[in-house]
Amino acid sequence: MEHIRVNDKIRLEKINLSMAQVIFDTIDSDRSHLKEWLPFIDQTKQISDTEAFISSVSGSNKDNIYTIWYKEEFAGLMGFKDTDWVNRKTEIGYWLRSKLQGKGIATLCVQKLISFAFKNQKLNRIQIKVAQKNNRSASIPQKLGFQLEGVERAGELHQNRYLDLEVYSLLKSDWLK
Repeated sequence: MEHIRVNDKIRLEKINLSMAQVIFDTIDSDRSHLKEWLPFIDQTKQISDTEAFISSVSGSNKDNIYTIWYKEEFAGLMGFKDTDWVNRKTEIGYWLRSKLQGKGIATLCVQKLISFAFKNQKLNRIQIKVAQKNNRSASIPQKLGFQLEGVERAGELHQNRYLDLEVYSLLKSDWLK
């Protein structure tokens, strides 16, 4: 699906190369905030880095990435990553620019993607991984009924150190309740 309407203020639009400039400009202007939890920020030095990312996920059957638009302003990225179609499971990842955090945007978008994954894509399991101590990000799966399964020790290399990741999951049977 190319476009998902979340509500009257928020929409998700499938990522494409024409969006590279706005994505890069957002990363560049919000770099100090975003790099605290996102390991790719330091490697995103020019627009060609963003274009390479978009090209790598476009047409992939494992990744389905959307841009988030709030009141027609670019807000961040969100999507399915590392989808395993054989076992009917995926992971949802997300980031928002700092000035748009705290408005419930990410929570509403994740909620919409959960519904899309279980209803339209016929998936059975969704997981969200969050760096320990990233309480803002962890609040999203917690609010949406995900279960904390455990910690993936040293799960992500970030600024020359490994971060432990909390692994949250939601099953279709949990969601249907």
